[in-house]
Amino acid sequence: MAHGTSRAQSLRHVVVLGHPSPDSFNHAIAERYCEAVRARGQEVVLRDLYALDFDPRLRAEHRPGSVSNHLSSDVSRELGLLREADVVVFVYPLWFGMPPAIIKGYVDRVLGAALTPDAIVHNVPDAVLNGRTFATFSTSATTRAWLEEQGQWQSLHQAFDRYLLSIFAMADGGHTHFEAVVENLNPQYAREMLETVEHNARKICSTLAAARHAIGAQRAIGTFAIAE
Repeated sequence: MAHGTSRAQSLRHVVVLGHPSPDSFNHAIAERYCEAVRARGQEVVLRDLYALDFDPRLRAEHRPGSVSNHLSSDVSRELGLLREADVVVFVYPLWFGMPPAIIKGYVDRVLGAALTPDAIVHNVPDAVLNGRTFATFSTSATTRAWLEEQGQWQSLHQAFDRYLLSIFAMADGGHTHFEAVVENLNPQYAREMLETVEHNARKICSTLAAARHAIGAQRAIGTFAIAE
């Protein structure tokens, strides 16, 4: 969980959306998540990468550890938001069994902005993401069973979810996947999926609030002991 007295009163979620169509079901997922968070009295910031025209390309001069490395203005802006976050949420479709390039580019350019290969090898915690909760909501036109048959689901879970959690020292907020998301979705199926999004968002909010309360209680006990 993020720390800092300036943000002690509110918990903040940063939702990173990677779908090009404004009327996509992925957008509906992101919006429902944001609505659920606000309903719980917590803050949320939506980063629609396509609407922001985010450039996913990691250029040579921006690679961590390079002599010429300097942060571009767009990356600095995203890192500023992530520093104030308690939760980072990715929302994206699976294309060819993997997240879209714009999501991978966000990992390369933003999440990995200061993480050098040496830091990864020696398990050096990332200053920005260490302790944050990381959650994912993904969709696919195919079924999860088909993805598993092709080995894609296992690859995604290992190479993307577990790997990111490990190298950035984030807490696991879960990966919720919705299968058979195609055009002309059955309205009832769509409602059920969005209800799941809302339920999981509320669960994350409750977990964060409980952890914040526990930390506050421990500090209060420590202060009382010192006063005695």
